[in-house]
Amino acid sequence: MRTTAELEERLARPSAGLVEDLSRLDGDIMILGAGGKLGPSLVRLALNATRAAGPERRIIAVSRFSEPGLAEALTEEGATVVAADVADERALKELPAAPNVVFLVGAKFGTQGREHATWFTNAYLPGRVADRFRDARIAALSTGNVYPLVPVTSGGSTEDSATGPVGDYAMSCLGRERVLTHFSETYGTRLSLIRLNYAVELRYGVLVDLAQKVLAGEPIDLSTGQVNVVWQGYANEVTLRSLALADTPPAILNVTGPELISVRQAALELGAALGKEPVFAGEEAPTALLSNAGRCHRLFGYPELTPSELIEHTARWVSEGGPLLGKPTKFERRDGRF
Repeated sequence: MRTTAELEERLARPSAGLVEDLSRLDGDIMILGAGGKLGPSLVRLALNATRAAGPERRIIAVSRFSEPGLAEALTEEGATVVAADVADERALKELPAAPNVVFLVGAKFGTQGREHATWFTNAYLPGRVADRFRDARIAALSTGNVYPLVPVTSGGSTEDSATGPVGDYAMSCLGRERVLTHFSETYGTRLSLIRLNYAVELRYGVLVDLAQKVLAGEPIDLSTGQVNVVWQGYANEVTLRSLALADTPPAILNVTGPELISVRQAALELGAALGKEPVFAGEEAPTALLSNAGRCHRLFGYPELTPSELIEHTARWVSEGGPLLGKPTKFERRDGRF
């Protein structure tokens, strides 16, 4: 992957499993939040999988589409594009009906000082969407941040572990899950909840954050010394495939890679590839935000790209000046303030 076109093609390349699952899924798929950092690649993946699966269906991409040219590009690729702000009650009401909904809308950064807006987006708005699409299957993106920090020797939180969100962002995301679960239990809305952390591709993610710090000679905080990462293409695929799991009570699924990644070791490998010695600060704490995605891997297999491959691709991309999204993950924060 050396160009944006090659990266987008890889992100939108469906597996045989996804094609098979979509061939058994009836009706259109509506993707709410299609203009975010992962939305466009998920739309393209759904389009490609639908073409391979055979049945006629629309992929309806809904967003405010603030990025110039994105709506036009997705339209040309075959999506039914609807420019709308789902936070607007009238716009939400006027959206077309769809039997399958992927809900990607959320707010993470800028939480500090704007907690009220974060709670509106992450907890109140999902309820409005669930009410509007109460008869649909809904796959809703959540986060592993709903779990507490756990010992790095624990193997990570499972779907059966107790939640313990730290900070307003994480608490509001648990609020999202609770509100959506209310609608699932009350109206029988079939729901899957995707607890994702941390998705990476070559333009953003934990590995890009580390590569940029290595190149700039900036100290890398080691207090969060272990992380999970997962290829964004795999996360998109699991999100779409989870529509088949949607149920009441909701199906909950941790989505991340099977490996525990050492921040120190990843930085050293990036540094070796970039020809730059990393600068470290602090020491590894005994706890971190970690998820166990064994259930996901049993259902859908392992991600196609390993951490070593992702490190290699990331180093080359950053060293060659590939475009970046400029959206740091702030994975090192331990106080929940984003």
